Amino acid sequence: MTATLPAVAPAPARSASAIRPLGSRSPGGDPTLHRLAPPQSAPGLRWGVLGAGWIADVFARSVLGHTRSGIQAVASRDGHRANLYARRFEVPTVRFGDGAYERLVADDAVDAVYIATPHSFHREHALLAIAAGKHVLVEKAFARNAAEAQEIVDAARAAGVFVMEAMWTRFLPHMIEARRLVSEGAIGEVVHVSADFGGSPEYDPASKSFDPALAGGALLDLGVYPIHLIHDFLGTPASVRAIGALAPTGVDLRETIVMNYPERGAMGIALSTFEVDTARLASITGTAGRIDFGREWYGPTSFTLHRDGRKSLEFRQDVPLGWQYQVAEVARCVADGRLESEIVPHAATLEVMRVMDEARAQLGVVYPGEESASA
Repeated sequence: MTATLPAVAPAPARSASAIRPLGSRSPGGDPTLHRLAPPQSAPGLRWGVLGAGWIADVFARSVLGHTRSGIQAVASRDGHRANLYARRFEVPTVRFGDGAYERLVADDAVDAVYIATPHSFHREHALLAIAAGKHVLVEKAFARNAAEAQEIVDAARAAGVFVMEAMWTRFLPHMIEARRLVSEGAIGEVVHVSADFGGSPEYDPASKSFDPALAGGALLDLGVYPIHLIHDFLGTPASVRAIGALAPTGVDLRETIVMNYPERGAMGIALSTFEVDTARLASITGTAGRIDFGREWYGPTSFTLHRDGRKSLEFRQDVPLGWQYQVAEVARCVADGRLESEIVPHAATLEVMRVMDEARAQLGVVYPGEESASA
């Protein structure tokens, strides 16, 4: 079945504009192309971190090693993890046990909160931080579904605080440069975007990768990256087609998703899987050329521009870690009084969530509690 996606509710007029359509020309230039300033040039924020797993470790190393921001507090229901994290990164305030998250977001010494808990808790923890008046960076996938994502966005707008999905790939130098080349017509009109992201975690039905109660599955964990890439360069699809297979727990094990853009004669193909380690490559093909990204395209890497059947440009820039660019974006937006980023605007997050909702519906993946929510 191929499904047509419903339109996303538009953001208020005061919100930052999304990336302009490819091929258009804005007299003032595209503000999303000017994000290559060193992250250390951005103002600093005092961060609180909810969750103390490996992804929170990468966040801390990026913040402390490459920005002017700091980690003020960490909270986890696991006291051992929280204390270990605090010692490793010299975090002054540690919260753990019952009420740990509530106490962290109530801390006046915390400016912004990074949500690094499992997908199924993103809505709850983001709303908790927003209600406390904190700016929020939510790890991808932003929520379990588009309805939860919309609720988070609406709450942040009503509270007048910044919120963004931590889709760090969109801020990396190679993506900024690729976006510039495409917007200037270097490969003509984009007609095809493809990307894959596959890994092979050990099967554990109680893990965040495979437990439906934690909103597990390859799509929300890995597939969100290729879908965001396709959206970045083609926008919202007219329709979505998904095929794949499920794990014994009922979450998605693998999927290939086709995003259709018939009005521009284009399509995007996203592959994600928990079965095998894939090549992790991506390409953007246009009517006049092609951009091929290096391995692990979603992180710091290189790309090659091909025109007329031959290599015409190669972009390389050594970047450690890479998350510091999104951290700097949050700090700049907060300093400027903006409620959303121009590179990962609310509309982009909501549209990507709708694509994943439709893909899960076609695959037959339903998380606990979603049945009653849709009834």
